[in-house]
Amino acid sequence: MPAVPTPFLQPEALKARFEQPPVWQPEVVRESFTSDRPPAQAAVLVPIVMRGPQASSPTVLLTRRAAHMKTHSGQIAFPGGKVDPEDANRQATALREAEEEVGLSARYVEVIGELPVYITGTSFWVTPVIGLVSPDFELRLNADEVADVFEVPLSFLMNPANHRRHAFEWQGSQRQWFSMPYEERRIAPNGEVQAVEHFIWGATAGMLRNFYRFLAANPST
Repeated sequence: MPAVPTPFLQPEALKARFEQPPVWQPEVVRESFTSDRPPAQAAVLVPIVMRGPQASSPTVLLTRRAAHMKTHSGQIAFPGGKVDPEDANRQATALREAEEEVGLSARYVEVIGELPVYITGTSFWVTPVIGLVSPDFELRLNADEVADVFEVPLSFLMNPANHRRHAFEWQGSQRQWFSMPYEERRIAPNGEVQAVEHFIWGATAGMLRNFYRFLAANPST
C-alpha cells in the first residue's frame, strides 16, 4: 500500500479531510482479545505538532506510560484516559487528560476531528481526538502516569512500509495486532547522539493504522 503523500499531511489538508471525509472503513475496530471487565468510555488526544517551516514536517507526540500503571504499563500511548462525568464531550476528555498527563495546555491545540471508537482488549472504548498543536508549547510530565515523551514524524507513521502485522495462536484462536517500531535520535548531556528504540504497538498502533486508512482513502465523490 502507498504512503500518504506529503501534501496530504499538511495542516490545511488535514482540516479539509475532516471537513469532507471520504467513504472509508477503519481496519481495526475491536482488538481480537477482550477481557470480561465492563466497558469504560475513554478518549485520547492524537497531538500533531506543526514542526518545520510552515508546518511542513508535522510530528505526532507520544508518551511512554509509567511502569507502575495498572493497565498498559510501560507501553507507548497517546495522552488520554477515562471520561469524567464533568467532561462536556470526548474532546474535552482528551484535552483535559493531555494537560494532566504531560502539561499540554488546550490553548496550544486546535481540534480538527475524531476517528471511530477503538475498543481495546481491556474493554476501553476509546475515541481518538485529532488535534493540531502549536510547536511553542512547554510540557510538564506527571511522573505518576508518564515516564517519557517523544515525537515521531507523521510521514513515518503514515507510511505502511513502517507498519508490521503480528499474529499468534492463543486459547484456540488467532490474535492479530500492529506495531510501528521507531528509532529516535537523542542528544545526550555529553553531546553524544544516542539511539532510543520505541516499540509502538497495540491500541496506539491500531489507532494510527486507522488514521492511515482515513487519510489514504479516496475522496468522496
